Amino acid sequence: MDQRRVLITGVSRGLGLAMTEEFIRLGHTVVGCARSERPIAELSDRFPRPHRFDCIDVSNDDQVGGWANIVMREVGAPDLLLNSAALINENASLWNVPPDEFSRVIDVNVKGVYHIIRHFVPAMIDREKGVIVNFSSGWGRSTSPMVGPYCATKWAIEGMTRALADDLPYGMAAIPLNPGIIHTDMLDRCFGENAVAYPRAAQWSKKAVPFLLELDQADNGDPLTAPS
Repeated sequence: MDQRRVLITGVSRGLGLAMTEEFIRLGHTVVGCARSERPIAELSDRFPRPHRFDCIDVSNDDQVGGWANIVMREVGAPDLLLNSAALINENASLWNVPPDEFSRVIDVNVKGVYHIIRHFVPAMIDREKGVIVNFSSGWGRSTSPMVGPYCATKWAIEGMTRALADDLPYGMAAIPLNPGIIHTDMLDRCFGENAVAYPRAAQWSKKAVPFLLELDQADNGDPLTAPS
């Protein structure tokens, strides 16, 4: 398989970290970001150039714009863009979620995806090549109690991604992806002790990463689910 340039948000833990490790193991170049400085420093030590990892808050448009300029200059436009960074609210009925927490979930899960698209996709369009995968959720196609803000953001991702697909030139694709239920820190918060019944992120990535590498223009706009 040709080497790809893969951009991943939220690489400090969970699915983002697992995908980073698996893409690199398969010989691809990964550019990633997260908000936490220590995990970014550790990734940079483990995986030096041509890979690149930076401490970026995707909810901050100025930070994303500055990062994009550096990445385009030093690495180039991504072939595969994976918006996986996300937050979930503390379990609570919608009317009990504090306003600042609600805003933070929206800012990262929706605005953050928009900021990454705004600053990276034009360069992909110039090449008329590339796949954008915005991570949705089972809660982007259904609902559950206590996670109203998170559900709202993932339903938004489904609609925004399918609308983006309509805007792209032939040869490109935008896909909302439900990764399935994976045992991560986020699942621990939602499911408690029941989270251990589900596969770990590293196990999930062994099937998910080859699946992601196979996506192309034929998948444009299709709401997909990663293999379990």
